[in-house]
Amino acid sequence: MYNNQHFMLTTSNSKPHSEKLADPASQKPEMQMSGPIDLVGMSQIEVPILLKSESGEMFKTPAKVDAFVSLDAKDSRGIHMSRLFKEVQSSLPTKALGFELLDEVLKSFLVTHEGLSNKATIKVMFEALLERRALKSDNSGYRTYPVQMSAELEKGKSPKHYLEVIVTYSSTCPASAALSRQLIQENFKNEFRNQEIDFKNLYDWLGTTKGIVATPHAQRSLATVRVEVKGALSPADLVNLIEEALQTPVQTAVKREDEQEFALRNGQNLMFCEDAARRMQQALSQNPSIGAYRAEARHLESLHPHDAVSVITRD
Repeated sequence: MYNNQHFMLTTSNSKPHSEKLADPASQKPEMQMSGPIDLVGMSQIEVPILLKSESGEMFKTPAKVDAFVSLDAKDSRGIHMSRLFKEVQSSLPTKALGFELLDEVLKSFLVTHEGLSNKATIKVMFEALLERRALKSDNSGYRTYPVQMSAELEKGKSPKHYLEVIVTYSSTCPASAALSRQLIQENFKNEFRNQEIDFKNLYDWLGTTKGIVATPHAQRSLATVRVEVKGALSPADLVNLIEEALQTPVQTAVKREDEQEFALRNGQNLMFCEDAARRMQQALSQNPSIGAYRAEARHLESLHPHDAVSVITRD
């Protein structure tokens, strides 16, 4: 008797596959809560993406994705988040990442939210692996650069494309360099003021710690650059543009001749954070593939416990 009752209870609670599951999102919102919402979706979706190496080979790398649509239907309580997730998972691992692919995904977002949404946005965050040559020696190594590729699409309008990279570089303080030179001059005057200067003795003396008594302070610095893309511009293109403008990107493989060249570049490219921002401004403004932009130079001070920051924008 117990077994039969138990059997009847379990069968009566089981649900046929055809039974419709509850969907609170399909219910209308309360009147006092109704209204459009600018962005609704998911952040930090984990997904592999396909990238093309500088030699043309395809490879997979992990990425995180933000996917959003607007909720314009005032009488709808919510969007279909699972549709955004499924589109990201099915599209991004299958084709090389580029703005054409992001536009396709955004169009699919709007198609699957017909009647609900008029706008869609997507942002893909990953690290670009780029080979960097040594400054002097015949060596090379790899560096990773944080990258964000994003796109926006509004019904009836052309899509907008954005690219952001972070470049690490070295910045030597102009004020510290000037003060160091002054100390070296004073030291030279004190050493040789009462004696006849012999070229070899002076040459040898300059190569000692007695000769160079002070050195300027330098620090690792970060350039965070976000641009509106108007033409052909890859993450590698933007990284190269910024590194060329600043002249002192951090290095990979380094032998003594490379370190000496790096010291020379720092000495010939003394930079306050304002100088770094203006260098980037000039490079970005002259590139026809770049529209609006925001460039931040952040110097992680070795003299102070705080950072020195300069930001420059267009549009």
